[in-house]
Amino acid sequence: MADDVRELLLSTTADADPSTPLSAPDLRLLIDRLRLRSDRLHASALSFAASHREALASALLRAATAASDSSSLESSLAAALSPLSASPDLSDLKALADRLVAARRELAERQEHLAAASFVAALAARLREARAAASPLDTAAAAAELKPLLIDPELSVSGQDDPVVFGLLRRELEQLIDELQTGLAKNVEECVEFAPEGGKVVVRAAPRSLSSGTPGVELRVALQALEMIDALDYGMGKVADLLVKHVFVPAISNKSVAVSVEKLEESGPEHFVSSLSLLPSEERKENRDGSNLYSRITDIIKFACKFICLDNNKWMQSFAKLTWLRISDLVITHFLSKAVPNEASKLIEFQDVVRSTAEFENKLRSMMFISPDRKDGKLTQFVDDVEVHFAVRKRNEILVKARNILVQYDYDSPLESNAQDDSVVDLLFQPEKLFISKSALQLLKLVHEALKQDACLSSARVAKEFCYAARDVFLLYKAIVPVQLEKQLDSVSQVAAIVHNDFYYLSQEILGLAFQYRADFASGLQKQVIFVDLAPIFSQMADGVLRRQIHLAIDTISEAVDSADGFQNTHHPQHYESSKFSIEQVVFILEKIRIMWESILPRSTYRKSMCHVLGSVFSRITRDMLLIDDMAAEETLQLQGLIHLALENLSSLFLSLVENDDGSEKFLDHHTWIQLDESVPSLKKFRKLAELLDMSLKSITAAWESGELAGCGFTSSEVQNFIKAIFADSPLRRECLGWIVRTPA
Repeated sequence: MADDVRELLLSTTADADPSTPLSAPDLRLLIDRLRLRSDRLHASALSFAASHREALASALLRAATAASDSSSLESSLAAALSPLSASPDLSDLKALADRLVAARRELAERQEHLAAASFVAALAARLREARAAASPLDTAAAAAELKPLLIDPELSVSGQDDPVVFGLLRRELEQLIDELQTGLAKNVEECVEFAPEGGKVVVRAAPRSLSSGTPGVELRVALQALEMIDALDYGMGKVADLLVKHVFVPAISNKSVAVSVEKLEESGPEHFVSSLSLLPSEERKENRDGSNLYSRITDIIKFACKFICLDNNKWMQSFAKLTWLRISDLVITHFLSKAVPNEASKLIEFQDVVRSTAEFENKLRSMMFISPDRKDGKLTQFVDDVEVHFAVRKRNEILVKARNILVQYDYDSPLESNAQDDSVVDLLFQPEKLFISKSALQLLKLVHEALKQDACLSSARVAKEFCYAARDVFLLYKAIVPVQLEKQLDSVSQVAAIVHNDFYYLSQEILGLAFQYRADFASGLQKQVIFVDLAPIFSQMADGVLRRQIHLAIDTISEAVDSADGFQNTHHPQHYESSKFSIEQVVFILEKIRIMWESILPRSTYRKSMCHVLGSVFSRITRDMLLIDDMAAEETLQLQGLIHLALENLSSLFLSLVENDDGSEKFLDHHTWIQLDESVPSLKKFRKLAELLDMSLKSITAAWESGELAGCGFTSSEVQNFIKAIFADSPLRRECLGWIVRTPA
């Protein structure tokens, strides 16, 4: 402000000091200039107010309103705070705020309930309108409109509970839809009539009248309504099933029929009566490529698409979904599977069938009956895999032959010389022969034919099936024979020995297959098809059968030994006869086993098995005799006689176990007994027992001291008990027993 005053005086006091006081003339001049400037400012303000009158008036009005609202808010706040004027406690303010919040929440809930009630009322009204609608299209449209509102998939999946009223409305809607689709499906069925004898179908644009007596709706209207409620498959299901049963089945399975289509009535596109009939045809023979069959099927499908589906693509797709798989299966069963050649050389002739089948499915695609992406091309998939089907058929034939061979398990008796040459075969990896069954020979012949004539001369896909067939043939033997011959395998029998040989022989032949045919297989097949894994299985089966036979043989002989009652009191005639009969029974059983096994089993297997049985038998008899606690002099002679009886009667069996390299006649001489003692250690102990029964006390003691008895398998306790049983108590016996105790084995 001071600067502005100085500016007014600069013109008169330019050279004066700013701190010098003003004179009276200067002050008057200053007053005049201030008045002049004030007038100018006032005139400028009036001019601005005049030019902006409306804006200033609006601003003043808003200011007045704001002032009024502020005053009203001040009054309301004062009224709200008035209850607090008496008490300064803030709890009343909190309670007031809580009541206000609760009131607002209650108001919001009531508004939501009111909206829900209005929505439910609208749904109920719409349901009543849908049920009362005269046209099924209106009912279907209403049901389709209400379905997403009342049936929530997410809610049904999550399992959450919904209000009871919605559940009631949902059940009512579901009942309405069920009644609607049931009635419409019945209406569709009334429009399509099938002759009771089959082979004829009549389609009407509208039913004459429903079986319930109520008038029906047109076929087109019924299908439209079914489409609206997503029930096309349900509505057309029975018609499609009957069409397959009464029309497609006879048309496909019967070669001598022709398709005839005629319009019985036609008063417009919306009113028609058409029929399709299967009539006898003069052509008794089906074309090899199936063109006649495909033509019949195409005519039937065209009829269904035109008069049942009314050329509606969606209805046709629904009809195709209900029928195409069954039609394909019928064509494969009655035509394509039978058209597969029986010989590989005729596979080239099947190309005509491939071509006609592809044309047939392409025609159905052009009609929009099956999908264009070839996922419904079941027939072309079948004919494209004709090589595999050919191989599968041959494989099944091979397995049927193998099963028939095994079910009628056939073998020759090894004692018949005229048949033995065919059944005696050489082992592949051992210089031995063995006797096998005719069934095993036939089975192996079947395998070689499958591999040599079929697998080695075919493509990889076909060859794989033949190789699998060969494997399955072996597995069939493993599965069938043990079960079928279970009774024979549970006893010591000739059949069991032959089954052992079959398993053993097949195990070696299986190993040879990998070397015999592997080089002839296609390169991609050599690593995929193997047989070597089966060889250990068959070898184990052979070992199992043999172990079972040995165990049964030992058990049978043990029962015979049990009848001797421990060979005690043989000095009594009755007990001696019992013991003698027991020995004779043992000899008889062993000789019977020898006759069976020697002529059937491989030489090494026979010797090993028989030595095992003999070892068990002699060990048992020797143990029983050594357990006798008291022997009379006569009793020792009787026991010695029983041992000699057994050894003499088993001479032929002993000779069968001896190897004779020079081919000369075999005798039971010293060299032979040495071989037998090495093969059957318990035989040496058994023979030595016979000598001990006739030896003196000193001789027995000397034999123990020399180690001879220990070398035969006797233990110190056995020798002591034997001496105590034969010799009476005496100083000599005590002395000899002492020597035996002090002398290590």
